[in-house]
Amino acid sequence: MTGEVRNNEAEHRYELEVEGQLAIAVYRLRDGQIVFTHTEVPDALEGRGIGSKLIEAALDDARARGLKVVPACPFVKHYMDEHPEVQDLLA
Repeated sequence: MTGEVRNNEAEHRYELEVEGQLAIAVYRLRDGQIVFTHTEVPDALEGRGIGSKLIEAALDDARARGLKVVPACPFVKHYMDEHPEVQDLLA
């Protein structure tokens, strides 16, 4: 169904390619924090959990890197509000 989420550090975004289309979560790093600023899932992929898979992997990576999360993007904020297991990542 979906590929693997990758961190494209050169573009400052996590990426997930599905059916030749790219879902992204844009971020910037600052002082031990990762600030998610924008999440975009192509219209053709909406409603299939692609955005959630993307953010779940991005948050797992943030945890592994010891980063706190600033959810400036409404989608990331909503995801974190709905998943208590990631609340400890909040900056």
